Amino acid sequence: MGNTKKLSLVLAGLLLSGSLAACDDGRGGAEAAAKQLASAVAGLDLRPVAFDGRDSAVANDQLNQVFRALAPAKPSVEAGELTLDGDTARIPLNYSWKISTGEWKYTVSADLRKSGDKWLTVWSPGLLVPNLAEGEILSKATQSSPRADILGAGNQKLVTLRPVVKVGIDKPQLAGADAADSATKLAKLVGVDPAAYVQQVAASGAEAFVPAITLRNTSDRAVTDAEIEAIPGGRAIPDELPLAPTRNFARAVLGTVGEASAEQIEKSNGTLTAGDVIGTGGLQQQYDAQLRGTDGTVVRVQRADLTREEIQAAPTDPRRTVFEVQGVAGTPLQTTLDTKLQQLAEDTLADVKPASAIVAIRPSTGAVLAAASGPGSNGYNTAMLGQYAPGSTFKVVDSLAMMRNGFTPDSTVECTPTLTVDGRKFKNAEGYPKDSLGSVTLRDAFAHSCNTAFIAARDKVTQAQLESAATSLGVAVEAPKLGAEAFLGSVPGEAEGTEHAAAMIGQGRVLMSPLSAAVMAGSVAKGSPVSPVLVEETAPATSSASPAPTPEGSAPSSTVTAEAPAKTAQTPVTKAEAAALADMMRAVVTSGHAGFLAEVPGEPVGAKTGTAEFGNANPPKTHAWIIAVHGDLAVAVFVEDGGLGATTSGPLLKKFLTAAG
Repeated sequence: MGNTKKLSLVLAGLLLSGSLAACDDGRGGAEAAAKQLASAVAGLDLRPVAFDGRDSAVANDQLNQVFRALAPAKPSVEAGELTLDGDTARIPLNYSWKISTGEWKYTVSADLRKSGDKWLTVWSPGLLVPNLAEGEILSKATQSSPRADILGAGNQKLVTLRPVVKVGIDKPQLAGADAADSATKLAKLVGVDPAAYVQQVAASGAEAFVPAITLRNTSDRAVTDAEIEAIPGGRAIPDELPLAPTRNFARAVLGTVGEASAEQIEKSNGTLTAGDVIGTGGLQQQYDAQLRGTDGTVVRVQRADLTREEIQAAPTDPRRTVFEVQGVAGTPLQTTLDTKLQQLAEDTLADVKPASAIVAIRPSTGAVLAAASGPGSNGYNTAMLGQYAPGSTFKVVDSLAMMRNGFTPDSTVECTPTLTVDGRKFKNAEGYPKDSLGSVTLRDAFAHSCNTAFIAARDKVTQAQLESAATSLGVAVEAPKLGAEAFLGSVPGEAEGTEHAAAMIGQGRVLMSPLSAAVMAGSVAKGSPVSPVLVEETAPATSSASPAPTPEGSAPSSTVTAEAPAKTAQTPVTKAEAAALADMMRAVVTSGHAGFLAEVPGEPVGAKTGTAEFGNANPPKTHAWIIAVHGDLAVAVFVEDGGLGATTSGPLLKKFLTAAG
């Protein structure tokens, strides 16, 4: 009985096995081969796949050649529903690529053939890209969208597309000439390093155009097309680039635009590719994403051996487009800079050798009209980022703090030749008038900038009150609407002894930038704290480029660590307080040592000079400052290592205000 049952089970198993074998039409093996193919294509490695009529290694090489232009992207590939016909099968392969901001989807068919007990893939380039033929590959090109303009006051175009020529060696046009010789001649002609350029040309492919320099394409261009083309392979290609009116116009504020470097491309995580134009430094870098917009991308099918010359010579493009992502133009950046005043400020500083700056703002709105850094700043944004002891311009802050402690412009103070605090001797500036010594009004002490009179008031004004008075005038206060990087000033809330005494004359740990000095003057003119504005209606500031290095020798000379700015003014300056400060600033012109400003036409000028010692030299070097208000205009002029504010910065201010009208 037991043996009979076992035999029955064996027979049943054999019958079931035979039934399954009879039902197996090969679909399972074909589907497994199809899934393996889809996985291999997605991984860009066909070596595990068995092909009919093609070696796996050869097929793999061809796949990588076809898709090389899309690297480092890889496709997602899924096998669809298989159609079986005896020993042959067809399977749809559904591709999906992430290309730029778009998704390229397509479906191709792959054929399978059964050989013995194995399913082989029938090789065809068409299983990679629809209708792809032997000898064809994909190419990808980036189509840059127009970079948006940077606008100034009144929608003046500060940075816009201007004509340039890209000068370089076009290697296909060498016509047998020695590439190194041509590269050397061209480098000398346009003023670039010959050795470096020769190396660059040698390292480039046979079809490459190797740029040496980009020049503004103006009628008075120093290097002509004829001179360039006289060199074998030399070529000048007309183009356009976003440029300011001149090479130096607001350069430190606006930044520059150029092709992305290899380092920037590497750090962009795929955002940038060769040939992309990006901003470097200043607003161009800070708002690069907004200005650059989104580049378009086009994927084409072309012969693998197609040359650039053949493409250019063909009456119609010999390539066929298979996928395209339309670019989106950048959005203009609106600033408050005034073209006339910015250029005037730069012209005023043109011959100043040390680092220097002129900042002009409109007190009523806070609009920054000019932020110029002179040639001695070597590309550094001295106007907005400089950190310097403000010297006696800070007596505007002192005076406000003193008035809040019972003083008036007519209060009597003692102006002595010297004053010693904890063993440190303080004195007035060289050449201080003797007839202004003794018992004088606070107004007179301010007008002639008596250091000792203000230091003597240190027992009546705490350091915390100085800090509060500074923020009342917009100094060391955050500027949420500025829209650009800036140093807004730093006034410590705690200081004792000689450090507190030094703070009373704008030294010690007190720091300001020319921008914050202009804000201080503007707050007096407005009668309330000014919050500066440079970029209007700002979009989120982002950057794909790495920060530009700070030029050597251009950073501020101060070694003091700045305090973080306050969120808001503790006690905003009142109109009555501002009127008293304006009266004292006017006295600097009418009876003090800025009398030369009385000749400026238009509304009366109020001013305050400043001279701040720095460094360890004997006698010490000094920064030269002057601030002024003239109607609805507040200006700060600064010269590093400039001597006295009245004699160095003063004439620059007079020139600027007179021409500004």
